[in-house]
Amino acid sequence: MEKTMKRQRLPDTDSIEELAKFWDTHDLTDFEQVLEEVGRPVFVHRKGTSLSIDLEPTEVERVKKIARSKGVHETIILRQWILERLHESSASGRSRRSRSQQITRKTRHL
Repeated sequence: MEKTMKRQRLPDTDSIEELAKFWDTHDLTDFEQVLEEVGRPVFVHRKGTSLSIDLEPTEVERVKKIARSKGVHETIILRQWILERLHESSASGRSRRSRSQQITRKTRHL
């Protein structure tokens, strides 16, 4: 009796790490029937700018420990913190400006 081969499925993920693990152990030719050509890039590298900061070794270790506890790379934690502070700064700047604008409007009406 012939054994039917179970058809393997492609992973349904956007994780480059998971896809890399999958393709490290599978052959593309096994999936030729289910592959399709795409007309646009699937993975697009963001065009950001890098910034270097100096930290003390103990500070770096603290950041790494926090990142490990959250299961992410330390650069992700640092970026998140910076974006939060930028958001807070721009929000507090808007509230200060709007308050001074209110005072200016009130004095104009007097």
